[in-house]
Amino acid sequence: MNSGPGAADEAPVDEIVEALRGVAQLGGFFALGTVRGPGSGGGHLTWEGFSARARTVNERLATAETRIGVSIAHLGLAARLWSPVLACALVHGIVPVMTTVEWADDGSSLRLAGPRGSRAPRSAAALADAVAAQADGVLQRVESHLPARVAPRLLAGNSASALVGSAAQLLRLRPGLRGPLTELTRDLLETGRLRGTGRITGPELSFRRRSCCLYYRVPNGSTCGDCCLVR
Repeated sequence: MNSGPGAADEAPVDEIVEALRGVAQLGGFFALGTVRGPGSGGGHLTWEGFSARARTVNERLATAETRIGVSIAHLGLAARLWSPVLACALVHGIVPVMTTVEWADDGSSLRLAGPRGSRAPRSAAALADAVAAQADGVLQRVESHLPARVAPRLLAGNSASALVGSAAQLLRLRPGLRGPLTELTRDLLETGRLRGTGRITGPELSFRRRSCCLYYRVPNGSTCGDCCLVR
């Protein structure tokens, strides 16, 4: 999968910035700020930054089990990557290049340094590949330096859960996108490591994953709505 646009399909920077500004108005995880220069994070989601956020999750959930904080922080990061990429692709026809995404502050918000992007491919398969490369591809690079060992299928399940959760939220906000959004989401669930992570269970993009994010292990925790442990 390519990490950036080719010269023929590259979108102007102003259009990319406007597209991201537009989808940010959807709120929540769709917000992705931009910095015209190289930014302050060296163009990367650093492992130190992720580790700090995982520790914060552990403290907030009052659990000492490191892999729980890692999994929950990873799930949140996945949602912040999938949401703006999905929305930009379907609402504005632009796939932003996420390789220069960085932490925006001491919280979990993200911003894109030196924004670049490409026109969304017309082929369904090519679009799925392009979107996956800029969301799940960046997420996998973060996973190469996690502060605790977490099962690869759990991480893939987190990514799939975040993908479908982002798609379901976009569907609620933009119901007119139902057809292309449902098609793209299904295609993405058959792309790369997301294949076999779960299945869509309803027209509103409800989902049942085949792994668990470990939230049930925190004090007073419970299973999530898409968890494989739900009966």
